[in-house]
Amino acid sequence: MRSIYLDNSASTKVYPDVAELMCKTMLADYGNPSAKHIMGVEAEKYYRESREEIAETLKVKAKEILFTSGGTESDNMALIGGCFAKMRQGKHIISSAIEHPAIYKALEFLESHGFEISILPVDEKGHISLNELEKTIRDDTVMVSIMTVNNEMGAVEDIHAIGELIKKKNPNCLFHTDAIQAYGKMILHPKKDFVDLLSVSGHKLHGPKGIGFLFIDEKVKINPILFGGGQQGGLRSGTLNIPGIAGMGLAAKMVYQDFPKKIEKLYELKDYFIEELEKLPEVKVNSEKGKASAPQIVSASFYGIKSEVLLHALEEKGIYVSSGSACSSNHPGISGTLKAIGLTDKELDSTLRFSFSFLTEKYELTDTIDALKELLPMLRKFYKA
Repeated sequence: MRSIYLDNSASTKVYPDVAELMCKTMLADYGNPSAKHIMGVEAEKYYRESREEIAETLKVKAKEILFTSGGTESDNMALIGGCFAKMRQGKHIISSAIEHPAIYKALEFLESHGFEISILPVDEKGHISLNELEKTIRDDTVMVSIMTVNNEMGAVEDIHAIGELIKKKNPNCLFHTDAIQAYGKMILHPKKDFVDLLSVSGHKLHGPKGIGFLFIDEKVKINPILFGGGQQGGLRSGTLNIPGIAGMGLAAKMVYQDFPKKIEKLYELKDYFIEELEKLPEVKVNSEKGKASAPQIVSASFYGIKSEVLLHALEEKGIYVSSGSACSSNHPGISGTLKAIGLTDKELDSTLRFSFSFLTEKYELTDTIDALKELLPMLRKFYKA
């Protein structure tokens, strides 16, 4: 049975060239990059080249790229390290109602250390209000953290407008964005968008798991949250993960090659899939068509069927999708994002996420629609949400 993988927002297939390069760093160029002999020098070269490749995609300086273990660490380091560094200025933080658990858990930690948290609501499309943001920013606001692309429904925030507003209202306030679902799916220029800190994870863009990076503007000071041998300028101690770093650098370079053509294909796939879903009875699509939302994510509610029942029915046909954020746990419960956009209890309990990659083909979406046409009437007959 041919498998159809539509859970790319959880993780993507590693490019073969990336896997090959990683094997080379583990089997041939396996020296410790901190060592002073030639094998250490060769390993350290991968680190420098990957920083340069990633920096080029963002139009920033290589020294502004800090490698981490992934998106969760990047988010934690941005919020905890950034806010602790600015405690003398204030202890007020602003975020939104549809952030990733890596943001919310970091905020809970900061709150336990005396910080005050303001959470902005979103509209039915998942967008914050700029007016609400402006009213919420204070003189003692030290951080605003708003994700670029929501991981469950694909809502895209106007990061440029948000950043411009923050710097106009409080120039000393840091602006962090979780760009984990955005990097590799859109062109990002943090310098132009007034972004101070930007988080990315490797396994969302055909790179390896266990690696990510945090863009830190050179003018920004953050405190380390890991301590040890002083690697990466003392900001993130620990032996550098050269296989992951090399793999992520190559994946970043590859994902942005022929980018306009690849991204247009993704938008065409998304719009086609939404149009076909809308033809099915008792289905509500929660994601917007066109470039108003991300090109790789479609959220839909299937009335009368529990999401987990439909997920496993599709799985039996070799079609793999998600019923929530794969990063929260194996059993994420009811999505805070879907609650925030106003879905009813029945809609919340019947929602699936379909997410695509540059490797997704149209016939896979056609086969998925055909499977839904077969499954929905049968499941509605035997199962009730």
